[in-house]
Amino acid sequence: MLVGRVLLDPATFMDPTIKDFEAAIAELDGIVKKLEEGDLSLETSLELYERGVHLSRFCHSRLEEAERRIEILNERGELKPATLGDDESR
Repeated sequence: MLVGRVLLDPATFMDPTIKDFEAAIAELDGIVKKLEEGDLSLETSLELYERGVHLSRFCHSRLEEAERRIEILNERGELKPATLGDDESR
């Protein structure tokens, strides 16, 4: 599925094991820590990596959705998006 400029996996939206953004981030953090330890079998590592990719896509889609909502609010409310100064963009 193409949303904006990003190709998203439709299964990402239907995964009942992912409750919300915060839960996905917490699980992703745990997966990263387990993978960094390196004490896992190859198969377990691959399964965790796949789950991590799935969680990452879920989080990315939620952030994209939030960005679209903010843009709509900015247009309706005539608010201007925050911009980074020269020092902050480096």
